[in-house]
Amino acid sequence: MKMPDDFEDHSSLAPTVVMSILAVTLFVAVILVMMLFLNSKPKSGAAGQGSQRTENVQAGQEAAPPVIIYPETDELLSGSNLHPDDFDFWDLYPEETETPAPTEEPQEEEEEDPSTDGKHTLVQYADGKEEWVLISPYLPKHEYDFTKLVCQSDLMKYYENGKQVSYVGVDISKFQDYVDFVKVKKAGVDFVMLRVGTRGYGTGQLILDEYFNDNIKRATDAGLEVGVYFFSQAITKEEAIEEANMVIESLGDYRIGYPVAFDMELIENDTARTDILTKAEKTEIAKAFLDTIAAAGYKTIIYGNKEWLIKEIDMSKLTAYDVWLSQAADIPDYPYKFAMWQYSFEGFVDGITGYVNMNISFVNYSEK
Repeated sequence: MKMPDDFEDHSSLAPTVVMSILAVTLFVAVILVMMLFLNSKPKSGAAGQGSQRTENVQAGQEAAPPVIIYPETDELLSGSNLHPDDFDFWDLYPEETETPAPTEEPQEEEEEDPSTDGKHTLVQYADGKEEWVLISPYLPKHEYDFTKLVCQSDLMKYYENGKQVSYVGVDISKFQDYVDFVKVKKAGVDFVMLRVGTRGYGTGQLILDEYFNDNIKRATDAGLEVGVYFFSQAITKEEAIEEANMVIESLGDYRIGYPVAFDMELIENDTARTDILTKAEKTEIAKAFLDTIAAAGYKTIIYGNKEWLIKEIDMSKLTAYDVWLSQAADIPDYPYKFAMWQYSFEGFVDGITGYVNMNISFVNYSEK
């Protein structure tokens, strides 16, 4: 415990301490005023920002990320030739377009094989060329079942329900020379087609077959059914009618049971007067001949091979007449209706010297 006199011993130090405290306080106040004065001045540009960052660091605050201030576009462009459009960089990027969905490539339709589609028939030309021809839906088709064909000793026969319903024939001209028709009949031949005559394919002259009169007499006497044909080279309808009248005159009083045939063919390895004719003209000539024959009361038929009947004449205009098809084959492939078929050019028949053309008739003309 201090005594009062102890206070008297330390009283001389009090004024000094007080003055020191006041001086320090005044100094600190001056420093603070100066700092406030400095902080109150506006700061711009990078220098001011640098000071502020320094002061912040000194004050122990976390440094903020630097703020970059870009100059205005007008400042950049001043004193230069640049234009704001020069900064349009959007065209540098390709426009986004919708990618079209992949489309399936159309599959090519497979072409049908004309040899198996049932819509075409093969035509073989005299020069060796071949062509698949569309079968006409407008012409009547034949209805023969060729599995019922039977060839016996060069004689082609057709059966239905086990019964023969066809007739065997040969066609004869002067090229067969003398024919023994009695032997021909005994050989199983039912009918003969005799050539009446021809027109010269160069001269245009009408020519009577020199064997015709003898052949028709002896064939009739032998009991054979008889038909006739004329080899035409008419180039006008008038010439066709002239040929038909020659046939009618040559038949005279002979009554024939089988038809009169119009035969116009392509001449191989030579020039013929009919080469100039169009398909339409050949059709008109054939019709003129057959109409004249029919008007005289005779049965009619048109002769030709597959090429002739399909390519050389228009059978759609000749459907009133029967067809005598010429095609040397085991089975004919002519698609349309036909009544007679010449199936061989190299037949042998007793009573005929050398080769003879063989025929089958699906029609009994003697009763027609």
